[in-house]
Amino acid sequence: MAERPGMAALCVLAGMACLGLTDNFVPFLTDRGSLWQFHMVRGIMALALMAAIVAIGFGRLTPRRIGAVLGRSVFTSGAMLIYFGCLAVLPIGVVVAGLFTSPLFVLLIGVVFQGKRVGVTRIAAVVTGFIGALLVIRPDPAALDLVAFLPIMAAVLYAIGAVATRAWCEGESTMTLTAGFFAMLTLFGAIGLLILPAGGPLGPEGFVLRGWVPLDGGLIFWTAIQAIGSLVGIALIFRGYQLGDAGQVAVFEYSLLVFASFWAWVLWGQMITGTALVGMALIAGAGMIIALRSDAPLPLRGPRIPE
Repeated sequence: MAERPGMAALCVLAGMACLGLTDNFVPFLTDRGSLWQFHMVRGIMALALMAAIVAIGFGRLTPRRIGAVLGRSVFTSGAMLIYFGCLAVLPIGVVVAGLFTSPLFVLLIGVVFQGKRVGVTRIAAVVTGFIGALLVIRPDPAALDLVAFLPIMAAVLYAIGAVATRAWCEGESTMTLTAGFFAMLTLFGAIGLLILPAGGPLGPEGFVLRGWVPLDGGLIFWTAIQAIGSLVGIALIFRGYQLGDAGQVAVFEYSLLVFASFWAWVLWGQMITGTALVGMALIAGAGMIIALRSDAPLPLRGPRIPE
């Protein structure tokens, strides 16, 4: 397939705009919904949509190496569990910025565990990204809130999943890997519902602590919107990676910081401080440098399309 860099950029920008909007709908669920129920129900919806797509002749769901796909899915779905849990209690700009530090950890994993060598430029990018993360989180030693660091933990898990995608899942289809991701999230959601008692405290702080809650029209609607929005956004990102050079396409993923923060301001009145904006810029700059100087950068929420 011939490269079409302009269309590739538009696809990724459209995908990130979709994700930036739909992720801002999560607060509609956090007051009385359950994180675990959300992931289970959304996962079932997404898998049903994917099964319908495959049934009409597009793609396949069967993995070539089921153990590799499951292993990779544990890390990426774990990252998304933390990500969506954080959306209940932290500004979305902070959560997205934390997740976008994942390229820094991909690089560190390559150096520490895979023996890869990196130059001064990418080392400087890691340091810059770390400084940016601190500016966004702004940890206060006198009143340390570990919740603020959870998006960084999500980034670590996502980075491990990215490395596993390259190392374990070569040749697996995009549909297979996406299905594995949603299936694992569905399983995690079901486990959470089995462990936690039904109901739970109200308010955003109770989103992670609630078990099964009565499903009404509002919860079903916003969960369905999230399921459809996630699939559309991911599909557009994957299409962008088919049409353009991976290193150049990866740069446009950082538009999610803009889209997510913009919709958070429009929908919820969340303002980003000047210090946080500087931190986001440093994180984005560091990630772009790493993406452009890496052989196979990965999109934020899934694997690169196999050649």
